[in-house]
Amino acid sequence: MIPDLKYNDQGLIPAIVQEAETGEVLMLAYMNKESIEKTLEIGKTCFWSRSRQEFWIKGLTSGNVQIVKELLYDCDADTLLVKVEQVGKGACHTGERTCFFRRIE
Repeated sequence: MIPDLKYNDQGLIPAIVQEAETGEVLMLAYMNKESIEKTLEIGKTCFWSRSRQEFWIKGLTSGNVQIVKELLYDCDADTLLVKVEQVGKGACHTGERTCFFRRIE
């Protein structure tokens, strides 16, 4: 059962994706109620693409799948933490392991 979450004006909630075993932050994406339901149903991350305005299951085309280990929400119920097992090269669409690979100097 999905708890009462605080979605933004577009019906979305940010989802931080973290490697369950290491704690490494892999990416940030957005989910809506339907994508959360699909994620729980299939056991893989499903997000809402703001640019394409459609659902996308991570790794469906790339093979870089995220198997969900745990789905948590914060104290304000306005952010999700998705702990996953990252399968394949990585989470970033650029080919990097994580989307957070650039440093501000």
